[in-house]
Amino acid sequence: MEIAAKFITVTGLGIVELWAAIPVGTALNLHPILNGLASGLGSIIGALLVIIIGDRLRNWLLKKKEKTKKNKGRIYRIWEKYGVIGLGMLSPLLTGAPLGAAIGISLGASPKRLLFWMSIGIVVWTIPLTIISTLGFSFFGN
Repeated sequence: MEIAAKFITVTGLGIVELWAAIPVGTALNLHPILNGLASGLGSIIGALLVIIIGDRLRNWLLKKKEKTKKNKGRIYRIWEKYGVIGLGMLSPLLTGAPLGAAIGISLGASPKRLLFWMSIGIVVWTIPLTIISTLGFSFFGN
């Protein structure tokens, strides 16, 4: 498989799930740096798409029906404590970037700020996950 096709495949998979993209890139023998770039880029694209669509949908729904009371459940309490920075740093690892972006938008995060912190979180988690995947495949491959 040509490098461009591998890169596009891993990027496409990264749009859906970072955790799946990195091992697939490693299995396709994509260079670790290209694997990390493709996986991270895909994850950022996935978060961006959810943020753009989710923000518009949220605004439309809020215009249709006024919010009568705030949700004070567990997610809302975590949101109040850690905010967009905590969500951006943890969601790529715990829930995946698209779901984390959807949660952030639904809780009223600024789309630009959410995308910034989601991107930082994706980069922070892509590096160690790529290293672990590369070392793991090389260990079991020998």
